[in-house]
Amino acid sequence: MSAFEFFFSFYGLLLGLSVAELVAGFARVLHRRRAVRFGWLTPLLAVFVAVDIATFWNQAWTIFRFAPFSMALLVVGLVVAAVFYVAASVTFPGREATEEASTDLDDQFWAHRRAVFSCVLIANLIIAAVFFANAGLSGQMTKSMQSPIFWIGLVLFMGGTSIGAFARSRRLVIAALIVLVAYHGFNVSRSANSLIQSGGWSFTPPANASE
Repeated sequence: MSAFEFFFSFYGLLLGLSVAELVAGFARVLHRRRAVRFGWLTPLLAVFVAVDIATFWNQAWTIFRFAPFSMALLVVGLVVAAVFYVAASVTFPGREATEEASTDLDDQFWAHRRAVFSCVLIANLIIAAVFFANAGLSGQMTKSMQSPIFWIGLVLFMGGTSIGAFARSRRLVIAALIVLVAYHGFNVSRSANSLIQSGGWSFTPPANASE
């Protein structure tokens, strides 16, 4: 087992719990859909959090794939995953709230959006700090870091989550949420386009691959 496989067996499991919490929350309100006013803010927030968690799987491959074993990295993974779990656990109402006579998911959004956006912001700041610190220590300036898209995306994301967490204007918060979801959609579409342009992938292993 490589150092990355060992790290990811722990990190991936913890991130997976956050995804499970999001899905469970959605399932709870879906079971009581006749007594729940869905709106669109909480579902959109859930999409944003879910896709952001998925990006952390992608970032783990990019940032930690060649990292040596380190207890410090395990603790970083623990903190990041724990912060995401908190965000996921308050995105949808808890079990007791969904058992009430009626539930309004827009009210849930406004009651907990600060916690959710703040957790996402903290998790991303931690990973950004690890990324830039390692790039500085190792003297590696990757191609992606030299791209204007990288810096525009970084400012857009950090600014959007900060507005979502701390802005008092509801219109600003809603606009930030829409922009953040659109930003994630843009990145997913770029990835899908890259996959299509490469001609997909083979269903059979290379001839020199080990059995």
